[in-house]
Amino acid sequence: MTLSRMGQGTWNMGERAADKAAEVRALQLGLDLGMTVIDTAEMYAEGGAEKVVGAALDGRRSEAYLVSKVLPQNASRKGVVTACEKSLKRMKVQHIDLYLLHWRGSVPLAETLEGLVALKQSGKIHEYGVSNFDLADMKEAAGLPGGDAIEANQVLYNLRRRGIEWDLLPWCQERGVLLMAYSPLESHRKEQERLLAEPVLASLAARHHATPAQIALAWLLRKDGVMPIPKAASEAHVRANAAAMTLRLEQEDLALLDKTFAPPRRATPLDML
Repeated sequence: MTLSRMGQGTWNMGERAADKAAEVRALQLGLDLGMTVIDTAEMYAEGGAEKVVGAALDGRRSEAYLVSKVLPQNASRKGVVTACEKSLKRMKVQHIDLYLLHWRGSVPLAETLEGLVALKQSGKIHEYGVSNFDLADMKEAAGLPGGDAIEANQVLYNLRRRGIEWDLLPWCQERGVLLMAYSPLESHRKEQERLLAEPVLASLAARHHATPAQIALAWLLRKDGVMPIPKAASEAHVRANAAAMTLRLEQEDLALLDKTFAPPRRATPLDML
């Protein structure tokens, strides 16, 4: 399957039974609009988000590229297999397309990779990767058995959080490792409101007949090897996100954005939520 340029996040989904039907409809609409990558995790709502995803994929599994994540405390050689099987059961699917280690914990990385390799060999996952790994983590993983097959790294990346552009993003791009950008519009409401209230975004939105959020997503979408995965729990929000895939920013637009959201000038610690 050809991956969509933008995926659908599910963080905070599955927390209220009353919201499930709307969340399912939102994910299904996203599929209809070409956002075929759906990202979830066993951590989200303690498996509740995976159940929402499973409901959304009922009868439509072949249309989606499914991503889920294992918690670090479950990432031992045997534990990662057990966790994956539980995720498969919650989503009522036979395989996960891309399975990620959510972040590093106390389990040795080599042991986690052994489990991921075993899952791939069994067909329960098709590819594997990591999340919240900085450059040192990626280099360490690449030197371990199975590390050369890491397909993706999912990190916090948006206009306000550009630190990965100094070293991590170029490293991933050179090696064909997909960079999945979570919280591409920030995560907490106040932070998101501050981001989208920046005058430069309003100005560019008016120029392109778009919204500030669509400009912020389009900025990420133009980068090679980067896939933003915004969450949208309403159909209107899904349509707005999908429309960002048609926007094309010009060099003068990018220069204006750089003046407000300056690119990094040195290596910085990886931003995480």
